Order: sequence, then structure tokens, then C-alpha cells
Amino acid sequence: MKRALKIVAIVVVLLVVVAVALPFIIDVNVFRPTIESDLSTALGRQVKVGSLRLSIIDGSVSADDLSIADDPAFSKDPFIRAKALGVGIELMPLIFSKELHVTDLTIEQPQVSLLHTAAGKWNFSSLGGKTDKPAASKSSVSPDLSVGKLTVKDGSVSIDNISNKTKPQVYKNVNITVQKFSFTSKFPFTLSAALPGGGGVKLDGSAGPIGTTDAALTPVQAKITVNDLDLAASGFVEPGAGIAGMANFNGTVSSDGRQARSSGTATVQKLKLSPKGLPAGREVVAKFATDYELQKQAGQLTQGDVTIGKALAKLTGGYQMEGASTVLNMKLNADNMPVDDLVAMLPAMGIVLPSGSSLKGGTLTADFTIVGPVDKLVINGPVKMANTKLSGFDMGSKMSAISALTGAKTGSDTTIQNLSADAHVAPEGINTQNVNLNIPSLGVVTGSGTISPQNALNYHMEAKLSGGVGGGLTQLAGMGNKSGGIPFFIQGTTSDPKFVPDVKGMLGNPLGATGQNPAGIVNGLGGLFGKKKP
Repeated sequence: MKRALKIVAIVVVLLVVVAVALPFIIDVNVFRPTIESDLSTALGRQVKVGSLRLSIIDGSVSADDLSIADDPAFSKDPFIRAKALGVGIELMPLIFSKELHVTDLTIEQPQVSLLHTAAGKWNFSSLGGKTDKPAASKSSVSPDLSVGKLTVKDGSVSIDNISNKTKPQVYKNVNITVQKFSFTSKFPFTLSAALPGGGGVKLDGSAGPIGTTDAALTPVQAKITVNDLDLAASGFVEPGAGIAGMANFNGTVSSDGRQARSSGTATVQKLKLSPKGLPAGREVVAKFATDYELQKQAGQLTQGDVTIGKALAKLTGGYQMEGASTVLNMKLNADNMPVDDLVAMLPAMGIVLPSGSSLKGGTLTADFTIVGPVDKLVINGPVKMANTKLSGFDMGSKMSAISALTGAKTGSDTTIQNLSADAHVAPEGINTQNVNLNIPSLGVVTGSGTISPQNALNYHMEAKLSGGVGGGLTQLAGMGNKSGGIPFFIQGTTSDPKFVPDVKGMLGNPLGATGQNPAGIVNGLGGLFGKKKP
């Protein structure tokens, strides 16, 4: 028994001696030119590694640093610069044959610079391309760069457009694990990273083989999870668009290297859709599916169901990447959406109602075309609201004389039976034509006008009052115009609208032909909109 223990002790001592002595006996730096050459050949870029060290205990070779050159058409700075490179090896071939058989690669704290042009060309597109370097010597690291496991730990990736001077998007805490990596076959991978502005993203799927003519066209299939994406800080939307909010997303992406298909569900809290907007008080949910042509940088939204409570709008159409901007050509159809569910979205779109008022009840229908860059969208189409109430807004008091003469009063609320208009929304403001407003307690108001980006109103309207007295007043005031309605202006702002009589409209040429006294009519209608008689 004692003899066996002595033998075991001697073996242990010998193993410890070997483990301590081998790193001094075997100079792994003799393999550095081979590693650099094979990696350079595989990647099509010049690769430099630092001084190598052998660790018998974990069976690995490590380097102080790693650098991979960029495509010279993009930058003279390194494409990747890493703090350390770990190379897993098979010990027996190294000890007895002095051959380096690589099992895995670990890149620690790399800084990766991804650059692209306005045309969509990336600096990593040429990875794996041919070089002018002579053929590499034989080793277990083939020019195909096939390894059992490839790991990236605690990396940092910046994405920048060299065609303009936009601020780079920086992703930190990037961790990647690839099993059975090869340039010529499919391989599974997982990726996680911290997003610009907060939140995180995770991908779990497979990729490969690497595109032979363009690495950016590598096939990919993956599940994607995004948590707490800050839209304003992410860099995914133009700053001038005024879009903000916190988004979460679960979906899938599948690319054959030419066309990418993605689908999933996104939820957005505190959404803002206008530079002058305020965060919405309700969650927005979007279920979507897209087809995207990678080389053309053009996509088609095949599903875009946007819901806010019970309100549903359907968005379809195409989009095109043009430099740093995304250009839309889409349609939005919304049929009988409950107004109560939409009220929380009004501040997000920069829509301001009269002070102290709110919309309650009824439905909204719209059929819009949406075209142009995201930060300069132009929206056109008809919009209709039915059976709603502008609570807290007494239009009768704003048009006090009309309310009094017809014997009708709206009270503290204004009930709207129908409101329709043709809307044109652009960066320079909102233009609405063919406005038709039916208020049962007052009558029908028609006209057109504009709302400036500062919410200033400039509307020319005409009221046809309901009721016997109102009908007489309409006939009297309308003697000077063909339509027979009472013309007036709406000025001021959306939060404080002002109703101003159109005196010239009331005193048209036909009025003089009737022999009526224009001054008498003006005096008689002087209080029509709360204006004192002279």
C-alpha cells in the first residue's frame, strides 16, 4: 500500500514538473507566424497577434493582443482591436510532434468598428476574400478558419456611416458564442449586447455559410428579443423625426443572403411621434411582417397591425433606405376606431385640443397615404369622426349670438354628429380642405384652413344654422354670398380658438343690389361672435 502511494506521489510530482517546465521547453511563439498567416489568409485581412504564452493546466495558448486590419477602402485603422486572444489546443500533438491543433478561439474585450456607405456597402463585406499573401503552411488552423468554438467576450461594436457625419451607434457588453464555426458551413450562434441608450438585445439562431462575394449577404435564421429599447437614443430613427419611446420586441428573422424576412410583435410605452409631441399615456402594440431586399436596401411591409386598446389601424407599403434616411411609401387604413382609445395618442402626435377640453365617445375613420423621409413625412387622405363629444368646450358660447338667436345651447360640451375633412399633413403644417362639421344644436359648419407647426389657426368657415330663427339669421347674413351661410374665421391657436366674423363675406355685391343698408346689417350682426356694436 505504501509502495502504491509512493508511486502515485512520484507521478503527481512528475506531472507538476512537466506542467511547470513545458512552457519553458516549448516556445509557442514559433507558431505565431503560422497563426498570423493562416488567420490573414482566412479573413483576407492582415492579422497581428502579440507574444504567445502556453498554459498546460487549461491547455491553451494566449496572446497579449490581437488586431485585424480594415478594408483599406474604408479605413486605415484596425477593423478589430482586442485586448487578448485565447487559443485552445490539443496538448499531445504539441508535446510529442510540436504541432498546433486548434480547438477553439476566444477574443476578449474586442473593439469592432463597423463602417458602411450610403449605398449599403459594409467594411466587413470583404472578409474571407483573397489576399496577395503566399499560401499558408499546413497546420490545424486551415484557411477556412474552422474551429470547434469561437467566443467573443465583453466586446464593443460601433456602427458608423462614412457618407455623413452622424454620431456612431455603440453597442457594449457584446458577447458571442459560435459552435463549429466555419466559413463554408452553417453554424449555431448566440449573441447578446447592450443597446445604445440602454436596454439589451439577444439573438439565438444559426448563420452561414459566409457569403463568398459579400460577407454581409450571409444567410441567417434567428429569434430576436429586444428589451427597453430607447427609440430616441438608439440611432434607428432620424433625430429630426421627433420619435421617442421605450420599446420591447419579440420576433424572428430569416435571410437567404439576398432577401430577409422578419416578423414579430413590438410594444411601445410613452410613444412620441412629433417633435412637438408629448409621451402617450397608453401602450401601443404593433404586429408586423416585412420582406427586405438586402442589396437594394428596399423593403415591403406585408403586415402592420397597430393597436391602441381596441383601436386598430393597418399599415402597409414599402420603404427604401437612402443614405442615413428611410423613405416611406405606405398606406394607413383605420376603420371605426374608438375615439376613447385614441385620446391618449393625441399628445404624442402634437395635437392640442382647446384648453380644458377632451374628446369622448364616437369613432374615427381614416384612409391615409404616407410618403417621404421619416423626418419629413407627408400624409394625405380623408378623415371622419362620428358621434363624438368635445367635452369641456362650449362652442355655443364661442358663437354666442348664434346660440342665442337659434334658441339652442351646446352647454359645457359640444356634441358632434359628424366631422369630415381631407387632410394634408406636412412639416410646414396641417391643411384641411372640405371640412364638414355637423353639430345638431347649432347646424352645419363648412370650410377649410390651416394649422401651423406652432398650432396657429387660419380657417375660413361658413355656418348654416338650424332652427327657425337661425334660418332667418342665416338668410340675412348670407344675402351677400352665394351659399347663403354665415361666413366667419377661426383664428388664435388650437388651445384657444377665436371666432371672428367675416364682414366682407357678409357684405358682398348682391347685398347692395337688394337695396339693403350694409351699415345696418353690420350693426345688427355686430354681436354675432360676441362683438359689441359700435
